[in-house]
Amino acid sequence: MRTSSISRKTNETDITLTLNLDDCTHGKISSGNGFLDHMLNLFQCHGGFHLDLTCKGDVEVDMHHSMEDIAIVLGQALVECLGDKKGIERYGFYFVPMDEALSRVCIDFSNRIGFVWNVKLPGPTAGGIEASMFEHFFKSLAENARMNLHVELFYGNDNHHCLESIFKAFARSVAMAVAPSRNVKGVPSSKGVL
Repeated sequence: MRTSSISRKTNETDITLTLNLDDCTHGKISSGNGFLDHMLNLFQCHGGFHLDLTCKGDVEVDMHHSMEDIAIVLGQALVECLGDKKGIERYGFYFVPMDEALSRVCIDFSNRIGFVWNVKLPGPTAGGIEASMFEHFFKSLAENARMNLHVELFYGNDNHHCLESIFKAFARSVAMAVAPSRNVKGVPSSKGVL
């Protein structure tokens, strides 16, 4: 089983996270914000993963520190789950419509960190969180997961629908990328190493 349990405690947050890529039972998520809980639940549901998360953060300030640190720990958990990445597909990509919104997410678990956010959310907040924080969340996640991550929103009129589309597409892309390879038994690279 590809699992990871990580704790991170700072002056701003106290986080415990467990991720299992091969268990599709739903874990409990408590991020300190109901909307973020909903998005992370979409990640575990549509990825077919098990995610347990507890975050106690300085939400009286805002969600910045909690979102950043959750992304850091989730990225680190993905690295730990995948190890040397032998036998995985490595690449994942998905389009997801959510009512009027459509997004695409593309991933490469290459250890080559890259991040493109081609997203213009229609409103300034979502679930009490500044819209700009979602770019920061995915950037921090990409850096700590050592992945190349491209996120695009083609259109959408509602922040909730747009972000739901993005989180579902991200989940499906991760699921595709971490799936057992159909034809590569070793490291999925012509170099022999990632």
